[in-house]
This record gives sequence, structure tokens and C-alpha cells, in this order.
Amino acid sequence: MPAPLPISAPECYRALVAKDAGYEGRFVAAVKTTGIFCRPTCTARKPKPENVEFFATPKEALQRGYRACKVCTPLTPRDAAPPQLQALLAQLSEQPTVRISDGDLRQRGLEPATVRRWFVRQHGLTFQAYQRLTRLNHAFKRLQDGDTVTAAAFDSGFESLSGFQDSFKATFGAAPSRSREQQIFHLTRLDTPLGTMLACATEQGLCLLEFTDRRMLETELRDLTRRLRATVVPGASPHFELLRTQLAEYFAGQRQAFTVPLHTPGTAFQQAVWQELRQIPYGAVRSYGQQAQALGRPAAVRAVAAANGLNRVAILIPCHRVVGADGQLTGYGGGLWRKQWLLELEQTPQ
Repeated sequence: MPAPLPISAPECYRALVAKDAGYEGRFVAAVKTTGIFCRPTCTARKPKPENVEFFATPKEALQRGYRACKVCTPLTPRDAAPPQLQALLAQLSEQPTVRISDGDLRQRGLEPATVRRWFVRQHGLTFQAYQRLTRLNHAFKRLQDGDTVTAAAFDSGFESLSGFQDSFKATFGAAPSRSREQQIFHLTRLDTPLGTMLACATEQGLCLLEFTDRRMLETELRDLTRRLRATVVPGASPHFELLRTQLAEYFAGQRQAFTVPLHTPGTAFQQAVWQELRQIPYGAVRSYGQQAQALGRPAAVRAVAAANGLNRVAILIPCHRVVGADGQLTGYGGGLWRKQWLLELEQTPQ
């Protein structure tokens, strides 16, 4: 079983009292007097410090006999959409040109403020902004298929050609008439036992999966947009659904390999290094020197280490399985505590 995360009890308690979302996925709080465990952001009344203990994962709390809180539902992924929102997302996917007002939401039994908060948390933008991007995305694809600018604009629900052109240029950085020179990739957020992750995907596959507190994240996003000549747009992708399912299975100790398609632009050497990383078996580790040997480049240890560091797809391309020659943990973009946690997870008997 993975060891507890390196967070002190006083720090956990301060985060629990403050309902600090930055600690989501890093611990659960178990209340001794009620037998219930909660996520850090639970709105229920806070226990006294002496009546609470902290665990790294819900699994550990369950094994100690605690029950999941019905208020904050710590066994449910924080980014999972409630059933009503799932229906809303399905409609937007099937009818991207539809316009759903606050009044329409209320008729469905949804409070607009609640919908807004979920979309801001999940996608970083309001529901209305998400709808506009959905329409722009639809128009972009129509233009890619050969439609005229006018047809793409009005068939995508825009009421003004000039408004469409202004919105399109602001979003994609180019006029609609130059859309065939552009691509898009979608972005979403996922909650995991190790914290929130950011995922990006093109039509071909997943191109980025990183923890949101990684220092190089903005640089990686800029590099991707440059290499792909693309614009990042919050939204849905079929690759995200498969990713969520397989990541959940992985963290539950039920999956050792991933089948999510990947799209990882890079140099030929980088591609070779990343492909070799995927050959390291689940539960095993390899040194940088061994990785260089496997590539047939025994003298390129530093170059291999540098390419490892440029991997944009955490966990699926398992750079966490590479350690120093002496077996010690070395640099990891998500932090050494996460690297230790992942290695211990993979070494736990299934």
C-alpha cells in the first residue's frame, strides 16, 4: 500500500478548516467520533483536531473502517459531472449550435450559478463561454471541410458575420479565411489521488497530461501550440473519456497498461526515448544508463535524461520508472513525492 503523503497533520487540518481546494487529492480526513471520512473541501462541520486523522487515499480510510461522507462524496471524482450536467454536455456535443439560456437551465431544474461554478472549476470558463467556444469549434470544423466563412458562421449559430470573425480571430489567432492553416486541441482537468491534472488532446490522441502545479506546464503548452500550429480550446474529446476510465483503474490498482491513443510531437530522438519509456514494465524501474543502453546509445545518458524531462504525458509514458544509477529517486516534473507514491502503488500486490 502506498505510504502516507508527506504532509503533516497540522497542515492537513489547516487545509481542512480552510476548505482549501489546492489539497484535493492529497489527503482525506477521517473523523473518529462519526466514523466518516471527507475530502479537504467538505462543507460539513469541522471536527476538533484531536478527533481527526488523515490518510493519503480513500482506500486507506476504508480499510480502517471509515465510511464515505454523503456531503462531499470523496469516492466520486471531483470533476465528474452530475447526471443533469451529463445530459447538458451530451446535448452540446450532439447539437453544438444550440443556445441554452439561464432560463432554459432553470426549466431543466438546474441553477445557473451551480452550472457556472462547475464549468469554471472543470474548464476554466463559464457555461456561456463554453457554449461560444463549442459554436466556434463547430464553425472551425466546417471551414476545414470547405464551407465558406458566411455559411460556417450562420450555420454555427452566430447572428453577425462581423461578430463571428472577431470571436474567431480572438480565439484562434487568425481570420476564418485562414483556418485551414490552423488546428485545435482540446483541454480538460481531471482530479486524481495525487492532485488535479491537465489533459490536452488532438483528434489523433492525447498530447499532454501533467499535474497543474508543474512549473514547466505553461512552457509545454506554448511548445505544443507552436509544434502543432494549433490553438488550445477547453472542451470535450473522446480521448478524455477513455483517459478518465483508465486512470481511475490505474489508481485503483486494477490497470497496468494504457490504450489511450497518444500524439506526442518531438524530435526523432525524443520520440525514441519516450517509446522506450513505455517498454519499462509496470512495477519495474530502470536507470538512465540502462535506458541509454536499451536505445543503443550508451554514451547518451544526459541526452536521455533531458528527453525524459521533456515528456509531456505523465503516467501513460512512465518516466517515473527511471531512477538514478544508485537506485535513488531523481528529478520528476510532478515532484519526487508523487514519483515515490506512483512507484509504491505499482509495487503493491494486485
